[in-house]
Amino acid sequence: METRNACNPLDFKNYTTDRLRTDFLLQNLFVQNEVRMVYSHIDRIITGGIVPVKPVRLEAGSELRADFFLERREIGIINIGGEGKVIADSVEYVLGNKDGLYIGMGTKQVSFESINTDKPAKFYFNSTPAHKTYPTVRIRAAEAETEKLGSLEQSNARTIHRYIHLKGVRSCQLVMGMTELEPGSVWNTMPCHTHERRMEVYLYFDMPDNAVVSHFMGEPSETRHIIVRNEEAVISPSWSIHSGCGTRNYTFIWGMAGENQVFADMDAVAMTALK
Repeated sequence: METRNACNPLDFKNYTTDRLRTDFLLQNLFVQNEVRMVYSHIDRIITGGIVPVKPVRLEAGSELRADFFLERREIGIINIGGEGKVIADSVEYVLGNKDGLYIGMGTKQVSFESINTDKPAKFYFNSTPAHKTYPTVRIRAAEAETEKLGSLEQSNARTIHRYIHLKGVRSCQLVMGMTELEPGSVWNTMPCHTHERRMEVYLYFDMPDNAVVSHFMGEPSETRHIIVRNEEAVISPSWSIHSGCGTRNYTFIWGMAGENQVFADMDAVAMTALK
């Protein structure tokens, strides 16, 4: 498990491209038969990926000082690959492409398998500290709460799919979902916002190898960008905007952790305030 430290916005202003990428960009999350994880000190979120050609088990590791991974945590999982299954304390949950699963605190054994190893599953997950056990729930992609926003005229026509949230599958603090941009749309989360009460992680995917997203972050008056490629993620502190513009349409998974779970609790940034 890799560890990333938190960041002060005053220091962030002086970061080079390499420093930005080292601190905030998550690469190589999807490696066959490995659990690749990054532990961020920002709200203690863990982000990871698993590609199980053979069965893979989720272990706590020495970093958590726990007997098992979900001893004091909860986890949200979305499959972005072929059909697979997650086994949580001997109960199997089959996940197709873009299906999700929430597993509550206290689940002792979690393992991952692919249905067809020639087209393996790709399980992406966010895990946050928890104080209460909520039921384990599978979320079919077609059953997630959806909302269409934006327009082609503004290059941001998109559909938001909410998986783990206050009005859907409940959790202690994790909020998680997915946004799909329509063909011809390239902007996400613009006009932009911050939310001082929670941080966020974006995973960009459904992109060809020659496509990129310029992910914008930083305080509204001191923005920077990171070039992000397919199946790479970006950590966004609570004081930072989190917005992107791609060379084509794409999909991204968003996961949030922090003070509250109110999806609409955002501090809007006027377009005239951006620098």
